[in-house]
Amino acid sequence: MSTVDTLDRLIADELKAALSPALIGRQIVVLEQTGSTNDAVLQIASPRGAAVSNPQSVVDEGLVLFAEHQTAGRGQRGNRWESMTGKGLWFSILLRPVIHLSDSGRLTMWAIEAISEVLRTGFHLEPAIKLPNDVQLHGQKVAGVLVEMRAQKKAIHLAVVGIGINVNQSLKDFPPELQRAAISLAMALRRPVNRQELAIAVLQNLDRTYCERFVAQAS
Repeated sequence: MSTVDTLDRLIADELKAALSPALIGRQIVVLEQTGSTNDAVLQIASPRGAAVSNPQSVVDEGLVLFAEHQTAGRGQRGNRWESMTGKGLWFSILLRPVIHLSDSGRLTMWAIEAISEVLRTGFHLEPAIKLPNDVQLHGQKVAGVLVEMRAQKKAIHLAVVGIGINVNQSLKDFPPELQRAAISLAMALRRPVNRQELAIAVLQNLDRTYCERFVAQAS
């Protein structure tokens, strides 16, 4: 399998247009680089972040923030998530589900099931869910989810769902200590994957299933 030499860029306006009128993806931001997409979303959603932005658009539920590269991406239990520039999908979603803080695991299951469904139906792969928050192919990690919730005074709790999907890495793109544990879609399929199209498919499925599980029951 040849490595992917040309980076296919994520284009926020095109993503948003393809997803409209979805809840998840009603606003999309693509950063060239950030420490952690979860931290970036939490900063935007904080009172200080709202003060320097347009609160009517920035802090709405459904904001999706992508980063082409994370310098401090993290996974479960503080583990580092390798986020090579332009080779994967690294993004976080701002949500306000009507659930208790102790029920954040429901969001994790929703996200990993939605990702798995896209891999199964869109690519004819056989993903497996490894609890608490991983999606695997052939026993190796291809995607992970990190949910962080924050209590809000006199408001629905805020949740940030961070998602990382290995898309176009080759084996040599992973550090030696991860080469037996990690895999990308390109490695599994033996061909590169269009990240923009994958992002749309994943966000569409996340939106549909989130509305089914968390929005309808609250109405």
